[in-house]
Amino acid sequence: MHARATALTAASVALVLVTAPIAAAPALAAPAPAEPAPAACHVLSGRDSPAAGRAPSGPDAEALRAAIAALPDADATAALVRVGGTGGTWRGSAGVHDLRGGRPADPDARFRAGSTTKVVTAAVVLRLAAQGRVDLDAPVQRYLPGLLTRDFQPIAVRQLLNHTSGIQAGDGFGDDFEEQYAHRFDTLTPRQVVASAAAKGPEFGPGCRQDYLNINYTILGLLIEKVTGHSYASEATRLVLRPAGMRDTYFPGTDPRIRGPHNHGYQAVRGADGTTRFVDVTDWNQADRWAAGDMISTTADLERLLHSLFRGRIVPEPRLREMFTVPAGIEGATYSAGLQRFEYDGRVYWIKSGARYGYSAVLGATRDLSRTLVYSVNSTDAKGESMNPVAERIALAALR
Repeated sequence: MHARATALTAASVALVLVTAPIAAAPALAAPAPAEPAPAACHVLSGRDSPAAGRAPSGPDAEALRAAIAALPDADATAALVRVGGTGGTWRGSAGVHDLRGGRPADPDARFRAGSTTKVVTAAVVLRLAAQGRVDLDAPVQRYLPGLLTRDFQPIAVRQLLNHTSGIQAGDGFGDDFEEQYAHRFDTLTPRQVVASAAAKGPEFGPGCRQDYLNINYTILGLLIEKVTGHSYASEATRLVLRPAGMRDTYFPGTDPRIRGPHNHGYQAVRGADGTTRFVDVTDWNQADRWAAGDMISTTADLERLLHSLFRGRIVPEPRLREMFTVPAGIEGATYSAGLQRFEYDGRVYWIKSGARYGYSAVLGATRDLSRTLVYSVNSTDAKGESMNPVAERIALAALR
């Protein structure tokens, strides 16, 4: 996690709600093939210790309340937080359901969970590996012949899981918010995304570097469908969501809506006149994110996922170790299968963040579950390069 270099404050901008295309939006004042051959570089197995550092005390309720007390503000319109582990639990919510009506945020709301979807995808692949249906050391080209060009060396399934495949990013609907917003109801299929990535050729040889990209998990979604003969959504539901008791989590596909109770998401857009408008981005077809980031969930369900996974109820040993193993011999590597190693204040956490326009989410815990954290922040700059200030305050309060 990193600090935000610059931050807007409520006093420095005029917050304006936008619910239509940006150019014409009405404004409202807002409230306050072969087996992989040995390569020149390769991934070694490196496992972190199950727990590290001092044992955490109970959640700091006062600090957590203070972290979200000012919402809505220029950085976020709502926040839902769950902290647990040794010493007790803390649950809190703040902000508004929507800027137009201003009623309190629903603490049980569904939200776009973004790349936390990768935790589920990794768990599905590892369950299939435990059943002998997927070989993590086999090349993905064996399972999906013709998907990648001959320019690619054999890429092991494990190298997709830990982002060391060397496959470049696929194309989307533009590079900036305005371009993507204009296509928010259009569909870009996962196979189109993969085709655009394959056409670029490899960025580096498999196992030489780690580069976190959605494309790895998009391809894993295709692998799941090929091996099982069923849709990604149905297999993820059968193998992970149901066993974990995630009753309010689903995969929307091409449906742009969030079904059931949810708080609205907004993107802050700076105008030429210096004012800032909030564009309502709640409805958005995110089918291109698919197995890499198209899940809709709740904080309670993500907490259930953490407990079920870390206790070995979803993925059995020894395959569960993959989720707590960062590839050795690669400088700067922090990602495992579905998670990321994060060390703070003498303790090691295994986390996964996710962000779609209007929504930022995190799930994480120590290996022994002595401290757990799940939050959803309705960030007004969810795809920004720096960490949202509200999310940062929550994380610092939760992990102290």
